[in-house]
Amino acid sequence: MFIRTKKNGSYEYLQLVNNQRVDGQVRQRVLGTLGRRDLLEQADALGGLAASLAKFTRRAVVLAEHRAGQAEVLSARSLGPNLVFARLWEQVGVPAVLAEALRDRKFGFAVERAIFLTVLHRLVAPSTGTSDRAAEKWRQDQVIPGVEDLDLQHLYRAMAWLGEELDAGQQARATPLAPRCTKDLLEEALFARQRHLFTDLSLAFFDTTSLYFEGEGGQTLGQYGHSKDHRADLKQMVVGMVLSGEGRPVCSELWPGNTTDVKTLLPVVARLRKRFGITQVCVVSDRGMISDATIAALEKEHPDLKYILGARLRSDHEVRDTVLGWPGRYQEVHGPREHSKSPSPLKVKDVRFTAEGRDRRYVVCHNVEQAQKDLADREAIVAALEDQLHKGAKSLVGNRGYRKYLRCEGQSFSLDREKVRQEARFDGKWVLRTNWWSASAAEVALRYKDLWMVEAIFRATKTILETRPIYHKCDETIRGHVFCSFLALVLRKELQERLTDKGLTLEWADVLRDLEALRVVRLRSGAAECELRSLPQGVAGKVLQAVGVALGPPVRFLDEE
Repeated sequence: MFIRTKKNGSYEYLQLVNNQRVDGQVRQRVLGTLGRRDLLEQADALGGLAASLAKFTRRAVVLAEHRAGQAEVLSARSLGPNLVFARLWEQVGVPAVLAEALRDRKFGFAVERAIFLTVLHRLVAPSTGTSDRAAEKWRQDQVIPGVEDLDLQHLYRAMAWLGEELDAGQQARATPLAPRCTKDLLEEALFARQRHLFTDLSLAFFDTTSLYFEGEGGQTLGQYGHSKDHRADLKQMVVGMVLSGEGRPVCSELWPGNTTDVKTLLPVVARLRKRFGITQVCVVSDRGMISDATIAALEKEHPDLKYILGARLRSDHEVRDTVLGWPGRYQEVHGPREHSKSPSPLKVKDVRFTAEGRDRRYVVCHNVEQAQKDLADREAIVAALEDQLHKGAKSLVGNRGYRKYLRCEGQSFSLDREKVRQEARFDGKWVLRTNWWSASAAEVALRYKDLWMVEAIFRATKTILETRPIYHKCDETIRGHVFCSFLALVLRKELQERLTDKGLTLEWADVLRDLEALRVVRLRSGAAECELRSLPQGVAGKVLQAVGVALGPPVRFLDEE
């Protein structure tokens, strides 16, 4: 559509013309005659028409000026992360739960917004820094409604409230190692709102890890202990995580850093039942949780509780001397891999006997692929060790891989081939202890293998979400800090579920990168200000669709709101 001049006698007329394709040929159709050109110019009617048309052509003008570098850029911020995770935040019910918990508190700032900002930062931008100070700076590059007036002190106060101990009248469900705090009430309320999603809470996965501190680590939580981060020089705390059978985070537990794994299992079982009303549950945990005293206490205090616990192969005499040598054939669960995505090969053997007046049940698991790898690794170590022994290298004693195959004879060392032979008994094997008598050996083994979900959660907590190291100095802010990572894991799981429902398998790094790339630029063009949104790139469009977020128009004038 355009304006053309049409000469008629000595006068020129202006016409509005539209091009149309008719029978494969372009034809011009006059929509209307605007008038004589000289009269329109004298009356400045064209200027009025142009001004009127400008109301409907501002978008094109702005885009043209922006491309030409003539529009003033007022700000440029990322829009995608808030669009996705704010929607999930609402759907999970966190704002409603926080509002109820804050009903009788007067903070003078938006506590829910402070917590959401911290959680979003943990999810999206851990590389910018692990502290709340980093989150306070990072928000300046994000579109997050309601955080404009928040200061760093507000984030600290929100963390302290989350980890605040409840009064004495609400400590009935506490354990000797951990008091009940605000975050416990929030976990229970979130669980109650989504109880229908926890269809398989008859199965609960539990694992622990350690998080170290840069500093003293609070009044009681920071203690020296066995560090899974290999930072024995720093104080730490122990964090436990409980997941449902589908991998949904249920709750988190925090203990002083000198708490051993064995001491954590009984309190967690007790709190699962008291806090969430779970009566029939099978607890799955790794070999660090097991001891004769722990199992005896479990069976005495919770006789109807089922458990699947990893057993120590080498240090547990009953496992090493009796269970591994138990006669009987293995049952194949998964055969050799047919392709890379096939489950790893697995065979199981059921072992049942009575010892010291108590019935025992073990399941011996064997992975042929892992056995071949263990054999190859050991042969490589032995070959290297023999080579070093010929050189008389006494420093081999300090090498953990070499040391277990060495035999000391006075001042000399030699290869202990009996130890090498004994080590072959453990190739590709792991042993489980359980009181789940009705379950098949295959089911017990497969349920235990699902424990990788908790281990993956901890890897996410430590690497992607950057919970560690922790700089807070008070127990309550430390608890709040870790609970924000728990909420981040809840949102991440919700997003993964929605992507799975759409048949999508996306890399987490790709999701974050493409959401961050969805940006909005505020421009000043002439006397008007507008916001110009970029188009979704990569997987961003699929993620937005999966959570039900519809994008508005790409150009929005602020004076039209």
